[in-house]
Amino acid sequence: MNIYMAPLISLVITLVLMPAAIPVLRWLKFGQSIREIGPSWHRKKTGTPTMGGVVIFIAVLVALAIFSKEIDHSAWFALFCALGFGLIGFIDDFIKVILKRNLGLKAWQKTALQLLVGVIFIFGGLNTGVLSTSVIIPFTDIMFDFSWVYIPFALFVLVGAVNSVNLTDGIDGLAASVTTVVMLYFAFASQAVTSPVAVFCFTVVGSLLGFLVFNKYPARVFMGDTGSLFLGGAVVAVALLQHNPFILLVVGVIYILETLSVIIQVASFKLTGKRVFKMSPLHHHFEMSGWSEVKIVAVFTAITIAASFVSYFFKV
Repeated sequence: MNIYMAPLISLVITLVLMPAAIPVLRWLKFGQSIREIGPSWHRKKTGTPTMGGVVIFIAVLVALAIFSKEIDHSAWFALFCALGFGLIGFIDDFIKVILKRNLGLKAWQKTALQLLVGVIFIFGGLNTGVLSTSVIIPFTDIMFDFSWVYIPFALFVLVGAVNSVNLTDGIDGLAASVTTVVMLYFAFASQAVTSPVAVFCFTVVGSLLGFLVFNKYPARVFMGDTGSLFLGGAVVAVALLQHNPFILLVVGVIYILETLSVIIQVASFKLTGKRVFKMSPLHHHFEMSGWSEVKIVAVFTAITIAASFVSYFFKV
């Protein structure tokens, strides 16, 4: 069987499992709680099944497992990173949904678990040779060797990027749409589109396309932190495996802007008592400015497509 059946299998599994999972999640009362500080009109989404991200990583895991003999260390490390962060998201969702503690894991608990997954990924990758302390400087032919500084640098990139993807998951279809484009970029930016890492990227895309059928506005299911942290782990793992983490500043521009909006908002309020944005993260600012969720997703995805084209066609 051709390894390029993996994305198709991932797509089909998601399309088959999700219609069965949604009523089960509803029956288990795995409904989303909408925080009071969010846009008031989001409250109508209260009770929409969440933790749909479980189906995303089941689909990816099964599809890749079928071709396990054709997958190398790099793809398995990418899958480990995605699943590791996805498991943290699952625990966070479980606490929110089952234990009814709306904020989930405490900040220090989530950070400690993310650092643990990051350390295992980085040291394992360096020891097996799938990671390198040398990274590409985008749009140049320069490889910069971070030497021992690579470990804290990579940890910072891992935790920062994963949580940036998590922040982007705030309206129907946004995180899934943006991440589909980002993973397609990394697939085509691989040394060969037939490489195991490229296949991993395409397989994630297959599952995301299936998920979007149910997550586009108005969403019938949310991915929860289970899904957004899984996707964050997948994105940053592939960036590091391709020795090109800095390109996330370009192709991941939406993730960056979402995170910066939160940082700026918090800093401004603490220092001056005033808010820069009507609400953060950034997608909520545009919602409060009158943009529909569909328009925000379309514009943010278009920006990601443009950034990906620039990154791909202007690389050296």
